[in-house]
Amino acid sequence: MKELTYNISEIKTVARQLWHAFSSKKIWAFYAEMGSGKTTLIHALCDVLQVKDAVSSPTFAIINEYTSPVAGAIYHIDGYRIKDETEAVQAGCEDCIESGNYCFVEWPEKFPGLLPEESLHIALNFIDNNTRKLVIE
Repeated sequence: MKELTYNISEIKTVARQLWHAFSSKKIWAFYAEMGSGKTTLIHALCDVLQVKDAVSSPTFAIINEYTSPVAGAIYHIDGYRIKDETEAVQAGCEDCIESGNYCFVEWPEKFPGLLPEESLHIALNFIDNNTRKLVIE
């Protein structure tokens, strides 16, 4: 387990560090309360990966797909509105997770059985308006 506390102004540096340390992991599961900055961190990761697509929360679409010249296809999955694993499968989450492409998953606790054992788990903790703490497993 690794912990990292950072100021929001340092988010691109943190995203770069995360990518360099964990790019071998294809599935990144982000755990945090609403409004803690999951999408903001994923946006910073996509910036590091030179994604030119508009990066936004796929809360209603459930899955966004981005293209990166560094990482290829990236799936951004938001499980907030998903009730269970069956619904996640029906929405296409399992297909994305099993595709071999990178997947950045928000609200993975909604369908834990779909995540492979080797997934990267990142808990994002809100400290104050400018500070976050990551706990990485």
